[in-house]
Amino acid sequence: MKSITPAEVHAESDAWILDVREDAELAQARIQDAQHIPLGTLVERLDEVPRDRTVYVMCHAGGRSAQATEYLSTQGVDAVNISGGITEWYRAGLPITLGGAE
Repeated sequence: MKSITPAEVHAESDAWILDVREDAELAQARIQDAQHIPLGTLVERLDEVPRDRTVYVMCHAGGRSAQATEYLSTQGVDAVNISGGITEWYRAGLPITLGGAE
């Protein structure tokens, strides 16, 4: 499984970030412009994930995003796990929106 640090993905121009956390987690903190598909609905919403670009997958700390990355890879998606999830993103001092889903 391919992995990337939050700082590395943040440095990517026009990165397509998939957040697989639950709605309540997203309401606490989120990354601007990340796409949200909870892990539990990923299989039925697979058609929303692009096949023509790299998809960077994140969750709270990296466990669920690793599962999602493995699944997406088996489905032909170029998926990369964001190590440490939103927790590491925050610790790295990268931009984050606290509170509210929109």
